[in-house]
Amino acid sequence: MSDDTFDLVVIGGGPGGYTAAIRASQLGMKTACVEKRETLGGVCLNVGCIPSKALLKSSELYEEAGHDFERRGITIGSLKLDLGKMMGVKQETVKGLTQGIEFLFKKNKVTHVKGTATLEGGGRIAVTGAEARTLKAKNILIATGSDVTPLPNVEVDEKQIVSSTGALELPKVPKKMIVIGAGVIGLELGTVWRRLGAEVTVIEFLDRILPGTDNEVAKATQRILKKQGIEFLLGKKVTGAKKEKSGVTLTFEPSKGGDAETLKADVVLVAIGRRPYTEGLGLDDLGVERDRGGRIIVDKNFKSTVDGVYAIGDVIEGPMLAHKAEDEAVVCVEKMAGQKPHINYDTIPAVVYTWPEVATVGKTEEQLKEANIAYNVGKVPFVANSRARANGFTEGFVKILADKKTDKVLGVHIIGPDAGTIIHECVLAMEFGASSEDIARTCHAHPTLNEAVKEAALAVLGRTINS
Repeated sequence: MSDDTFDLVVIGGGPGGYTAAIRASQLGMKTACVEKRETLGGVCLNVGCIPSKALLKSSELYEEAGHDFERRGITIGSLKLDLGKMMGVKQETVKGLTQGIEFLFKKNKVTHVKGTATLEGGGRIAVTGAEARTLKAKNILIATGSDVTPLPNVEVDEKQIVSSTGALELPKVPKKMIVIGAGVIGLELGTVWRRLGAEVTVIEFLDRILPGTDNEVAKATQRILKKQGIEFLLGKKVTGAKKEKSGVTLTFEPSKGGDAETLKADVVLVAIGRRPYTEGLGLDDLGVERDRGGRIIVDKNFKSTVDGVYAIGDVIEGPMLAHKAEDEAVVCVEKMAGQKPHINYDTIPAVVYTWPEVATVGKTEEQLKEANIAYNVGKVPFVANSRARANGFTEGFVKILADKKTDKVLGVHIIGPDAGTIIHECVLAMEFGASSEDIARTCHAHPTLNEAVKEAALAVLGRTINS
């Protein structure tokens, strides 16, 4: 096999792509990964999940120092924000992790090719850019991720009107920020800049925030975030943006029609969602079919409509989550190797890293009602949890949905402190088909936040102890 011939070529070095490349190499495949960025890790690691979480943590500490320390009996001097240093911490985090993936590629003998890939048919991939060459592969895996969805009449310049990428690089705290979109990205980045001193207003086309989440959780999240200082304008359609030296003036109107209104801010963040990155890969010439949203159509083995071409992650149907892409990556290449792995899409968790955090897995109440599935609800507030009280944060609750006949857990929805960590015992329980009774009879250490999960499981059948 020549240096340019491989068993598998992965296009895209994000969470799905680099995971697939490493696992394939472990399984004995000669593997290459083509990535157009200078660094590996994709959007998630470079300008998404990781840098946003670094800023969320830093801004959380800043807010705690300014508001919560005194209540705890901790007196400090005047508080000062060094935004440059905060951004430096974020960049160091990203740098360390991207270098870590490079190390893992070398350790696992994955060939890293820098450049832009185009499929030419017959297993050939033309790479242009930093390392121009033509690769040949038995199998090709597309893991190119997603890109920001544009908003008509609102042109992103990454200075005054920014995408999530620009929102992670602002040189100073804006006095006023408008966030277009009340999804995960909009709420997380809006939270960062609100904590650091900006007046934040979120405009959303729908009449609710966090579309797709349990409605009760979404309402509770909105109430808490509003109490923290974020304003919400729901059911509004943004129709235009005018940039001036003094800021940006947005024009919007009711989503269902009505009179136009305007609102001005220093910075506008466009966060209305993401779209699959499938253009420019040569898919149409090869006959790789896509749906109306641009997503690649695949079968249960992640194979496209063209033999030898596979796809995972944001470019196929399903939630655009890094961990979903990683799991698909492993399952896909293990199937290529003749193994029989599985992926359970009903047990893929989702987390919103505001404070309190929001975490969910499985079905919502709305979905169960639509499917005519009878269910029981067990719900307990964190105010009844000893550790939450000791920590000084009692907002939120744990809600468990279980089948009325079998008691099998169908969904868990949490809003509260460290919800993104707490949810994983529920994910594991559901993966093994547990009932609420199973969770209720599992001993939980005291005092821990996870005791709220046990209490919610007890509540499913109406036998709570502490609430």
